[in-house]
Amino acid sequence: MILNIARKELKSLFASPMGWTILALLMALLGNFYLTGVNKYFEVMSGAVRPAERVGVTIFVGQTVFGIARYIMLFAVPLLTMRLISEERRNQTLPFLFSAPISLTEIVLGKFVGLIIFLSILIVYIFMMLVTLNIWSDIDFGYLLANSFGLWLLLGSFSALGIYFSSLTKQPIIAAILSFISLFALIFLESMFASDPNHWFAYISLMKHFQSFSRGMIDTSDLIYFFLFISTFLTLTIRRLDAERLRG
Repeated sequence: MILNIARKELKSLFASPMGWTILALLMALLGNFYLTGVNKYFEVMSGAVRPAERVGVTIFVGQTVFGIARYIMLFAVPLLTMRLISEERRNQTLPFLFSAPISLTEIVLGKFVGLIIFLSILIVYIFMMLVTLNIWSDIDFGYLLANSFGLWLLLGSFSALGIYFSSLTKQPIIAAILSFISLFALIFLESMFASDPNHWFAYISLMKHFQSFSRGMIDTSDLIYFFLFISTFLTLTIRRLDAERLRG
């Protein structure tokens, strides 16, 4: 049933101009930064005479693309999550979901999985784009896989939080604004406490836990953080809808 709901959400995304527009714009932007990174690499490395000053093409271009991707998604994901539940409430179709022979857990997970599949298209696009560097240079596939996996977890966290805010209101634009403000705060918490990096606020920064992936490493503690973050907000969404269903 989860997959059926996920399929329905995917069809809804691709049936609307907004889904195609966001996908096309993101691909165009990321492709542009990829080309910019490649051109910049040749410019910088041509002036790096000493071997110690040289940087691998995978890291140089990968940092450019993955670095900008996480900030672009900060704006894109709230636009995609804002309608998932709030639009159901605004169109008064939420009671039909409540009365359907499926659990609230299946509803929420189905919507979440559908969005993650959509976002995974972009992650695969980024990965395949960077793999083309292998045509003329040896690249670090481990670095690309770690960054892709980290970005996937980061977007999963964005989506879980966005779905939660979508469950709080019937106005999609309000859900998008609340999601963006919350994500912005969670991403830049680390920089806010740069003078005290050991402050506990810094440890809940999403970007702090993405850093190990961006260096090509996978840390178990970061995996646990993202798992707990995603499961927490999905659980809060389920409880919010359950409370609304009980109120009638």
